Amino acid sequence: MPSRPYKDFVIYGCFVLNRLVAGLDIDLHQDRLEEKLDTILAERRASVSKEEVKREIRSNHVMTNKVIEALVKDGLVGVTQEEGRYQISITKAGVLHIRKYNEFYLRIYQEQIRDHYRYRPAPYWLRG
Repeated sequence: MPSRPYKDFVIYGCFVLNRLVAGLDIDLHQDRLEEKLDTILAERRASVSKEEVKREIRSNHVMTNKVIEALVKDGLVGVTQEEGRYQISITKAGVLHIRKYNEFYLRIYQEQIRDHYRYRPAPYWLRG
């Protein structure tokens, strides 16, 4: 039986952040992105539910909570509760983090990323 590549908090965080950036529908590498981010984040208010994070990382409830907690601790996402449901949204620091480190993640976690996006297309900035 083939083994699946090990995934840790870092790569799970990468998947969540890329999902959130994709929801903003922006060019991650556009000129002067940092200057525009406050406006983009305020206008688009893109977020995903905790359940969507769980499905994105294809993991259990415990791991989902740990990944979200790690991202919140690092200031990369914010969590709000709306009508008893948790919504996760990316912060400016999260967008800038994923823009800066995606190339690094692609080199270090190539096998895990390929496995994660096996049945659906990766965001264009992860396709290389």
